[in-house]
Formats: sequence, structure tokens, C-alpha cells
Amino acid sequence: MARIGIYGSSFDPVTNVHLWTASTVAHRAKLDKVIFLPCSSKRKDKLLHISDEHRLAMLAMAMENNEKFILDDYEMKQESWNIYTYHTMEHFHSLYPNDEIYFIMGADLLKDIAEGKWKYADELISNNKFIIMARNGIDMLKTISGSALLRNHDDGTRFHLIDKGLAMEISSTYIRDEFSLGGEPRYLLPDKCYAYIKEHGIYL
Repeated sequence: MARIGIYGSSFDPVTNVHLWTASTVAHRAKLDKVIFLPCSSKRKDKLLHISDEHRLAMLAMAMENNEKFILDDYEMKQESWNIYTYHTMEHFHSLYPNDEIYFIMGADLLKDIAEGKWKYADELISNNKFIIMARNGIDMLKTISGSALLRNHDDGTRFHLIDKGLAMEISSTYIRDEFSLGGEPRYLLPDKCYAYIKEHGIYL
């Protein structure tokens, strides 16, 4: 039985922090695979700045030398009305029925679930396991204990809390801003992705 983490994000663009995070989580949580799941451009709560084609191309470049990393465009193919994390996780459970599947997310998203901001939250928490990454200013244990939904499913294996030990918060937004204003974010993302952005004149 393999241990697989589902790592969803906009990846607009993918950064070295995304890769470092995935590698750290895989090592700490003893994952065999990490599936990078770029979100759909059809989602109404996301404002993306480049095409799905560009995001997929750069993700493929970024992870090509790590055999633990897998790229999956499942959510990109879904209709906007049907894109919920609960349904996505059901898909991966059906795809890997004999494996242990984890949803990887930041503590900020855990807080959103605790505050009732996610649809199908009851079903999501009841049927899945989670790897939660620390975020500055968010007490993960307090978030769980303060939510009836979260604490009543906390059996010791439901939530795997990870403090990466180093605050690396360079964001895709920062990189986009640097490109658009003539800055130099070269070493914040993989070399091939940097060259790809330059070649195609995106984010300028």
C-alpha cells in the first residue's frame, strides 16, 4: 500500500517553495508519491494570470527530475460547478483504492474549514486524512480543538501537522509582480520555468 499526497494549488507559476514544500512533506510524512494538482481556471474564486497550457508546461519542467512527483490535470478538466475538494478526493480514492490518500493543505485552509467556509466540509473531513502545513499566526491545535467538526474526527491519524521549521513565504504573486515590473526573480523558481516565462513573454 502506497502513501500518496494530493497537493493542489494555482501554481501560477510554480515556485521553488512549492517544490521544497512538497519534498519536505513527502519526507516528513513518509509519502511515496505527491500528486501536483493545478486548480481549474474555471473556478470563480480564482483569478489566474496565464493559460492552463502554460501552467502545465512549467509544472512538468519543474518536477521532471523527481520520481516522487506526479502531475495530474483532473481538476482542470472539470466543469466549474463540480469542482469541490470532496469530489476531487473521491476521484483519487477510486483511482488508488488500495492506497492511503492524504490531502495536503496549509493551516489557513484548515481554519477556513473550521469556520464553515467549505462546501461538503462534513463529508470531506469524515472520509479523508490530511497533512496540514503551518502558517504564520495560525495555531493548528487551537483551530482543531475550537471546531466541533474537526475535533470530533481527530482520532490521532486524521490530521498530520507539519511545521516546516523555516518560513519560506515567497509567493507566486511576488514572482508575477517582479516579472511585470521588470524585477529579477530568477532564483525563486526552477531555471527552466524562468527561461520559459522569458521566452513566452508571460507575466510581463
